[in-house]
Amino acid sequence: MQTVYFAIITILAIIISFAIGYLVRKSLAEAKIASAEVQAKRLLDEAEKAAEAKKRESLLEAKEEVLKLRNEVERENKERRSEFQRMERRLMQKEESLDRKTEAIERKEDTLNKKEAEADKIKSDLNQLYSKQVAELERVSGMTSEEARQILLDGIEKEIQYEAAKMIKDIEDKAKEEGEKRAREVISLAIQRCAADHVAETTVAVIPLPSDEMKGRIIGREGRNIRAFETLTGIDLIIDDTPEAVILSGFDPIRREVARISLEKLIVDGRIHPARIEEMVEKAKKEVDVQIREAGEQATFETGVHGLHPELVHLMGRLRYRTSYGQNVLKHSIEVAHLAGLMAAELGADVQLAKRAGLLHDIGKAVDHEVEGPHVTIGVDLAKKYRENADVTHAIAAHHGDEEPKTIVAVLVQAADAISAARPGARRETLENYIRRLQKLEEIAGTFEGVEKSYAIQAGREIRIMVKPERVDDLGAIRLVREIAKKIEGELDYPGQIKVTVIRETRVVDYAK
Repeated sequence: MQTVYFAIITILAIIISFAIGYLVRKSLAEAKIASAEVQAKRLLDEAEKAAEAKKRESLLEAKEEVLKLRNEVERENKERRSEFQRMERRLMQKEESLDRKTEAIERKEDTLNKKEAEADKIKSDLNQLYSKQVAELERVSGMTSEEARQILLDGIEKEIQYEAAKMIKDIEDKAKEEGEKRAREVISLAIQRCAADHVAETTVAVIPLPSDEMKGRIIGREGRNIRAFETLTGIDLIIDDTPEAVILSGFDPIRREVARISLEKLIVDGRIHPARIEEMVEKAKKEVDVQIREAGEQATFETGVHGLHPELVHLMGRLRYRTSYGQNVLKHSIEVAHLAGLMAAELGADVQLAKRAGLLHDIGKAVDHEVEGPHVTIGVDLAKKYRENADVTHAIAAHHGDEEPKTIVAVLVQAADAISAARPGARRETLENYIRRLQKLEEIAGTFEGVEKSYAIQAGREIRIMVKPERVDDLGAIRLVREIAKKIEGELDYPGQIKVTVIRETRVVDYAK
């Protein structure tokens, strides 16, 4: 029982302590709240005082700013009023000046009107006097004024026509003289700065032998070695009584070169039989192909022409083994490229384009043994196939006159080709063929009616024909030169081109006594 009482007392004590603690905390909190309210009120009072002071300060600053702006505006207004006054004074002065000028102009206008009236009166008097004089002149001369004017105009017209014709002729002569002089300078300078080797045409190659015993080994048992060699290379192997030498004969220079390299390798190796011959021929073909590509690349490097299609470079290399009238076509193409480039530089044209066209102008000759058609047409087709520049293609087409040259590059390539082919020692042909061609030229010209004389000049590159003026008129001369040129093209084979000139001369003679 005491335990229960003790527990109840303990509980009551705890409750009382909690109540006392609560009351103490509440009183402390109320004291803190009261203190905080007092502090807050104090802070509010101070804030209100500071705000009021700030407000008074801002009002003072605003008043000062307004006063400052008012002063500036008044100053600006004062300056503008002064400026307006100055402008007004200037305008008034200008108005006064204009008034004075207007008055002066009016006075001058009156004076001019008076003078104009006097001039009209004088003009009327002069017209009357002129009419009287014309009537008197017509009466004295027996001609009307229109007839006299026409006679005078006819005389003046004849005099002017004569002077104009004389002036035109002088201008033409001077232009021709200057043009020919300039052309000679350009061409001579280009030729002096470009030098090329002279290469002779040949269709055979002589191979030296270490001894005549090698001839039997080349022939082989029952001729099997020589037959195999000729079958594989397409070249005739001539073995005759010439001591320690054999001859390779064939029109194709590439096949002849393959045969030469193959035979030299076989002679050095000493083992000559059909299988070995076939092996050496294949090696020689590869070696020649490498030489062809290197020759093409060297030609492009030497002329400074870059960006060619690889197939065009290869075809260019094939020209190393192609000749025309004894002139190596690759050397000729390089020479034409240099000449065209030099002349283009002198004339201010595109040097690189001229070189490119000059280098490629005879590209058709690389395959003209394999493709039907003239080398010009083949070259144009190749240039189009490998997407060459249109100006280059046109220069190829026009370099032998098959097309009319339309660009300066085409004209330069045509001139460079003629220079390279015509220079002394560039090409050769037998004396008999040369004489026969000149005779044939003159014979062809003599077959046409109205021809009096004909002369082959310029080493067969030009023929001059004198016609009878009473039988051939000017239009007939034009027709005759075309017919002769067509007949020469159809009946003769010749390098380059032949210029046909028909001369019709009429002489009128009289004597002043």
